[in-house]
Amino acid sequence: MPLQLTNRYGLAALACAALMTLGGHAQAQSYQKGPDPTASALEKAGPFATRTTDVSRYSVTTFGGGTVYYPTAAGQYGAIAVSPGYTASKSTVTFWGERLSSHGFVVIVIDTLTTLDQPASRARQLKAALDKVVSLSKTSSSPIYNKVDPSRLAVMGHSMGGGGTLQAAKDNPSLKAAIPMAPWNTVTNWSAVTVPTLIMACQADAIAPVASHAVPFYNSMSANKKSYIEMAGDDHLCVMNGGGHDATLGKMGIAWMKRFVDNDTRYSPFLCGAPYQATVNTSEVSVKRNNCPY
Repeated sequence: MPLQLTNRYGLAALACAALMTLGGHAQAQSYQKGPDPTASALEKAGPFATRTTDVSRYSVTTFGGGTVYYPTAAGQYGAIAVSPGYTASKSTVTFWGERLSSHGFVVIVIDTLTTLDQPASRARQLKAALDKVVSLSKTSSSPIYNKVDPSRLAVMGHSMGGGGTLQAAKDNPSLKAAIPMAPWNTVTNWSAVTVPTLIMACQADAIAPVASHAVPFYNSMSANKKSYIEMAGDDHLCVMNGGGHDATLGKMGIAWMKRFVDNDTRYSPFLCGAPYQATVNTSEVSVKRNNCPY
C-alpha cells in the first residue's frame, strides 16, 4: 500500500478513536463556561454579567412575548425557555432568567398567549420561544446576535408551565434538558420522555398535589436521566420568585442545565455526589430521588 494512502488510513483511524469512549459511543463535546463550580457559588448569582432585551407580544403570534436574559460576554450559549403557570405572568418566574443567565445561558422568560392556556399549548409556546431566540441569534441587529447555540436548547416551567415542560420534552426529544416545577397535567404517563428531566416539587402543594402529579410523573419516566427534589412543608409557590429556596433550587437548576445543556461533568457531583448529598440531606428537603450516575 502506498505510504500516502497508509498515512491517510492511519490518520482516519486515530480520528475515529479520539471520538470514541470506552463503551464504544461517540463522546459528546463539552461546552464548559465559567470557573470550576463550588456549592457557595451555585447558591447565588453567577460570574457572567448580563443584560435583557424584550420580545414584544405584538412582534410574535406563537407565544405572548417575553424577556430575554443573556450574558454580555462573547460566545455562544445554550438557550432555555421558561413558562409561568396558570393565570400567572412572566413576572412570577423572573428569578430563573436572572439566575441561569448569570451562570452562562441565554434565557427567555415568556408570557403565554392567554393566562388560561393549558399545558399542551404552553408546550408549543415554549418551543416557539426557543425558535424565536434562535432566530434572533441569527439576526445581526439583535442584541443576542450569534449568542445562541441552536443545538443546545432546554425548557422549564411552573405549574401548567411545568406540565407544558413535560409535554415539550416528549414532543421534542432533541432538547437537552427539562425542569418541570410543581408540574400540573392531566396526563400522568411520561414514559416516552427521553430528555434529561429534573422535577422540582412542593410537599404541601394543594394545587398540584405531589401524590397525583409530580410523583407519578417522575415514576412513569424510564427512558431518561431524571431527578426529583421536594421542598418540605411548602406550597405550590415554593419554586417561584420569593419562594424561599433560591439557594437550594437555584443550585440544583444550574447544575442540571450545566450538566445536560453544556455537557459539563464538573457539575455531576452537585447532582449525584457528596455536594448533592449535602444539599438534599437537610430539613429543607422532604424527598429526593434520582437515577445516578450522570
